[in-house]
Amino acid sequence: MRVFLRGSLAGLAGLLLAAPLLAQTAAPAAARSAAAPIDLPATASSASGPNEDAIDLDDVRRFSRVYEVVRQAYVEKVDNKTLMNAAISGMLSQLDPHSAYLDKEGLQQLSEDTTGQYSGLGIEVLQTDGGLHIVTPIDDTPAARAGIQPGDDIVKINGTAIAPQNVDEMFKQLRGDPGSKISLTIVHANSDKPIDLDLVRENISIASVKTRQLEPGYAYIRLTQFQSDTAADLEKKLPELLQKTGPLKGAVLDLRNNPGGLLTAAVSVSDDLLDSGVIVTTRGRLPDANLRFAAHPGDLLDGAPLVVLVNNGTASAAEIVSGALKDNHRALIIGQRTFGKGVVQTVLPLDADHAVKITTARYYTPNGTSIQAKGITPDIVLADLAVRKADRATGPVNFESDLPHHLANEKAVTSHGDSADEGAKLATQDFALSQALNVLKGMSLNRAAVKPAR
Repeated sequence: MRVFLRGSLAGLAGLLLAAPLLAQTAAPAAARSAAAPIDLPATASSASGPNEDAIDLDDVRRFSRVYEVVRQAYVEKVDNKTLMNAAISGMLSQLDPHSAYLDKEGLQQLSEDTTGQYSGLGIEVLQTDGGLHIVTPIDDTPAARAGIQPGDDIVKINGTAIAPQNVDEMFKQLRGDPGSKISLTIVHANSDKPIDLDLVRENISIASVKTRQLEPGYAYIRLTQFQSDTAADLEKKLPELLQKTGPLKGAVLDLRNNPGGLLTAAVSVSDDLLDSGVIVTTRGRLPDANLRFAAHPGDLLDGAPLVVLVNNGTASAAEIVSGALKDNHRALIIGQRTFGKGVVQTVLPLDADHAVKITTARYYTPNGTSIQAKGITPDIVLADLAVRKADRATGPVNFESDLPHHLANEKAVTSHGDSADEGAKLATQDFALSQALNVLKGMSLNRAAVKPAR
């Protein structure tokens, strides 16, 4: 059994994770062979007597009649295998946006997504109402470089309009051989004007962890998604950064536009930043769906202040980390309300080449809160703003040092513009990150002020 926290496979195949990624073995049942048929426990009603929810024979007859009508009267001949697969897919798609029927190709795509390596465009897509909705582009991919944004909708692929009857086939076109070209017509979230984009598919190999120094003493940690190697990569790269930069005053964890990923990766990353406390719990109808994860002693940041940046592209596994750090009072959450995917899917194998990806549980933050269709509200809300550096004042005197015959500083003459210029540069590049850094500095000063003397 494989549990995962991604969005619908329709929004998964051609790009990379949909609003949430997939997961990995999180229960003993995961040891089942992929080729083994599913073996679900009997329900109480079936064990104790007649089932009040037994299949109605009239419903079976109605399905058979519709099946025959389509097979015999549809304008083009459709083979039985295609019809049966469509019936199964249709049944699952009516449950929720994330449940799906996986064939051999779908299972392969699912496997590729857990490693972050595939050939495509680098966008996370969710199938909604017969269309393709972009949850987020992945950093440093053709989609991101083309200017695709969270919330965009794909309305055409290679000139063909996307409609409910062809959405599955159109979705498959998003992936293809490296170097092959594809044309997308998209509509931005706050616009009704279609835009045509010509892109070239690439081998996408996503490094899910990036670290750098923002300023002396302040680290920046960017997680693009939660893959099988994300926690191990973080445990390697963060100490390497600290070894170069010295003692840490605080860090910014950037989870913006992180569509999610493996449940085990989200738990491990949370554990890396917590000393104790519950990380997440899941609850469903099957015993294997009821799980509880807790942190172990050991914080990679050694208790240094932490700010987490989120937005509406922060989904699923990324929301698990955000919720764990917020509810355990380990970090301050800054940004916009998150996506709100609070359900877990499990991959149940049917045979060697087919499986059902079905929602089996809801997950809850340490405080027992479900974020499903609600998201996580930041501690400090930031609008999606961009700033530009104001023109310098044109007056002849802006500082004491501009006055004629001013006395020089007795120790040294320092430039009054350097730090302001650096701050303005970061603000114009990434306003939210600049605000997060300012808040982090305040947290660091407060920590130093209340730190007990030894």
